[in-house]
Amino acid sequence: MKHTTTQRTQRGPGPARRIGRSLALVLPVVLVLSGTLAVTRVNWSGSSSSDSVLAAAEAPSGTKARTKTRAAHEVLRDKLLLELQERDPGVALTHLQQAVNDRPSLSRHCTSIARALGRAAVRVYGPSRAQSYARPVCDTSFASGVLTQHG
Repeated sequence: MKHTTTQRTQRGPGPARRIGRSLALVLPVVLVLSGTLAVTRVNWSGSSSSDSVLAAAEAPSGTKARTKTRAAHEVLRDKLLLELQERDPGVALTHLQQAVNDRPSLSRHCTSIARALGRAAVRVYGPSRAQSYARPVCDTSFASGVLTQHG
């Protein structure tokens, strides 16, 4: 029995190979970007509050904010000072760290905000209790604020 063989001429890669190569280049980029975005949206503080510190930092609130636009770091500082009084300094420091991680442009104001939180914590909680909330957020600026207010 004799089989006839037909020779197939290769004119270039077929459409499946082109699609496969395109996916091999694009898919890792898409996965990395979507993973990065997913990680930034995770609530790492463990609190169940749905309001975001960044939302407050991005959009001014209140009636006087309509007449004069305030800087994002000023809005963030005011929100964190209010949170310190309503909850505790630990929550405020966690939200400060999240805000700085999410918006690196706030990092140059982190030290001054942490010091303000330290001074406010001494006024609200007293020096001993305020110092117990100290964390390495923005170096040791919170502890420095506690010390300057107490000393």
